Amino acid sequence: MTASFMDLVDVTIVNIAMPSIQKDIGASFSILQWITEGYALAFAAGLITGGRLGDIYGRRRIFLLGMSGFTLASMLCGTAGDPHLLVAARVFQGATAALMVPQVLAIVHATFPAHERGKVFGMFGAVVGLGAVSGPILGALLTQWNLFGLEWRPIFLVNLPVGIAGLLLGRRYISESRAPKALKLDLVGVLLASGGLLMLLYPLTQGRELGWPLWGYLCMAGSAVVFAAFVAYERYKARKDGSPLVELSLFRVKSFAAGVGVEIAFGVACGIFFLIWTLYMQIGLGWSPLRAGLTGIPFSLAVSVAAGLSVQKLVPRFGRKVLQAGALAMAAGVLLYIWEAGHYGTGIKPWQMAAPLIVMGLGMGLVVAPLTEAVLSEVPREHSGSASGLINTTQQLGNAVGLGLVSVVFFNALDAKALAAGRTGEAFATAFRHGMWWVAGVLGVVLALMFALPRRSAGAAAE
Repeated sequence: MTASFMDLVDVTIVNIAMPSIQKDIGASFSILQWITEGYALAFAAGLITGGRLGDIYGRRRIFLLGMSGFTLASMLCGTAGDPHLLVAARVFQGATAALMVPQVLAIVHATFPAHERGKVFGMFGAVVGLGAVSGPILGALLTQWNLFGLEWRPIFLVNLPVGIAGLLLGRRYISESRAPKALKLDLVGVLLASGGLLMLLYPLTQGRELGWPLWGYLCMAGSAVVFAAFVAYERYKARKDGSPLVELSLFRVKSFAAGVGVEIAFGVACGIFFLIWTLYMQIGLGWSPLRAGLTGIPFSLAVSVAAGLSVQKLVPRFGRKVLQAGALAMAAGVLLYIWEAGHYGTGIKPWQMAAPLIVMGLGMGLVVAPLTEAVLSEVPREHSGSASGLINTTQQLGNAVGLGLVSVVFFNALDAKALAAGRTGEAFATAFRHGMWWVAGVLGVVLALMFALPRRSAGAAAE
C-alpha cells in the first residue's frame, strides 16, 4: 500500500511544482516535459519486465529492490541542481517504480486467501483514491511553504522517510513468493519497444526548440521501422519459448484490441490535459501552487464519486453505455472549459473553473474504474495476466505520448509576440484553449473505439 501511494503521489505531485522548478534551475519548456515524460516512459517500458522479474526471482526481493531504488532516486531528484540531472533522476525513478509497483497486487494475491482479498482490494482502492487526491494538494503545500528554503525539492525528499519505513516494514512482514512457472525475460523486446518510443517522442518533445530539423522527421519515420521489427521479434519469441513481452495473439480479440486503443488514447488525453492545465494556471494566470492545487479538488472529488458509482451501481445495469457516457461527459467538460477560458480571459476565478472540472471529473470516474474489466472481459483466462500487464503498460505509454505532444499542441501555439510584450497570461490562455481542442478531439477517438467494447462485461452478464 505504501509503494502504491508513493507512486501515485509522485505522478501527480510533480505537475504542481513545474513553475517553481523552471524558475529555480532554469529548466526549458522541453525539460519540463521530460521531467514527467521521462518517468512515464521508463515506467511503461519496465512494467511487464518488472512483473516477470518478481515471478522469477521472488516478489519480495524485487519489491524491496524497487523501493530501495525509488527512495534513492527521490533523493537524487530532490538534490539535483541541473535540469538534465533532474530528468535523468526521474527516468531512474520511473524504472525503479516499474520494479516495485507490479509486485503489489501479485504479493496480495500470493499472501491472502481468496475470501480475504476483497477487503484488501477495497483498501487498495481507497489508497489509490487517496494518492490521486492528496498528490496535488501535498505538492502545493510543500512548494508553497518553501521548507528550509528548499523551494520545490521537498516534493521528492518527502519520499525518503516513507520509503525507508516501507523498506523496514516490507522486510519484516512480506513473505517471499514466486510464480510456479514464470515466463522468461524478453530484454530484446524491451530494448526495441523503448528505442522505438524514444525515436518517436524525443523529436516530438525537442523539435520545437530546435526548429524542427530534418533529422527529427527521419527519426520519427524510423520509429515505425523499429516497431515493425519489434512485432516480428515478438512473433519469433512466441514460437521460440512462448514468453514474448507482448502476447500478440491477444489482438485477435476485437474487444481487447479496441480496448488497448481506448487505453492509449485516454492516456494521451490525460497526459496533455494535466500538464497544460498546470502551466496555464501557474505561469499563465500567475496563481500560487496552493491556489492551483486547491482548484483541482472539485475534479478529484468528482472522479472518486463517479468511480464508486460506476462500478457498484451503473455498469452492472447499463454496461458499455456508462463508459460512453463518461467519454461524452469529459468532452463536454473540456468544451465548457474552452468557452470559460475564452469568456473570462485572464480574470477567471477558481470557482468559475469548478463547473467544467466537476463535469470532466464525473466523466473520468465513469471511464477509469470499469475500463480495465471491460477490456479484459473477452480475453481467455490463461492470458489474463499478460493482458493485465499490457493494459497497465499502454496506459502509461499513452500518457508519455500525450506529454510528448504538449510541445506541438501547447508550446507551439504560444504567441511569441505576446510573450515578448509581457502579455504572458493572454499567450498561455490562447495556447491552453488550443491544447484543449486537441484533448476534445482525442476524447472523440476514445468514444468511437468504445463501440467495439462488449456491451456487458462477463461479470455483469453472469450476475
